[in-house]
Amino acid sequence: MRAQTIHHIGHAVDDLDAAIADYQQLLGGVLEHREAVPDQGVEAATMLLGDGRVELLRPLGDDTPVGKFLQNRGPGMHHMALRVDDIEQALADAASAGAELIDQQPRVGLFGLRVAFIHPHSVHGVLVELVQPANEGTGHG
Repeated sequence: MRAQTIHHIGHAVDDLDAAIADYQQLLGGVLEHREAVPDQGVEAATMLLGDGRVELLRPLGDDTPVGKFLQNRGPGMHHMALRVDDIEQALADAASAGAELIDQQPRVGLFGLRVAFIHPHSVHGVLVELVQPANEGTGHG
């Protein structure tokens, strides 16, 4: 598997409005998109920072994955997302290399992206999200 680039860094936050304001005022970030995704238990906002992007994630409840993350670790980096050309092939390559996959098949993630996660145990404690825009790749979008 070869990642094209880092697509975004996921940042878990308690207060999405305050985080957006801080990214704008302190770092010159530009709000790209904001969306609540109840089936994933988050409200998310993407902030553009130069050529990069940070995904701010506020849990919709304590029993969601991001809610549990905040309870255990507090606010901070939640995941690193890597853009790939072919997410199915990237998953197969990661599994062949011994990675523990959270998602065996891609699913629709925030903002219509095709996503799949690799368990943090496989990447030295970092949750890795593979990302492929829905309109690219193997025709599954």
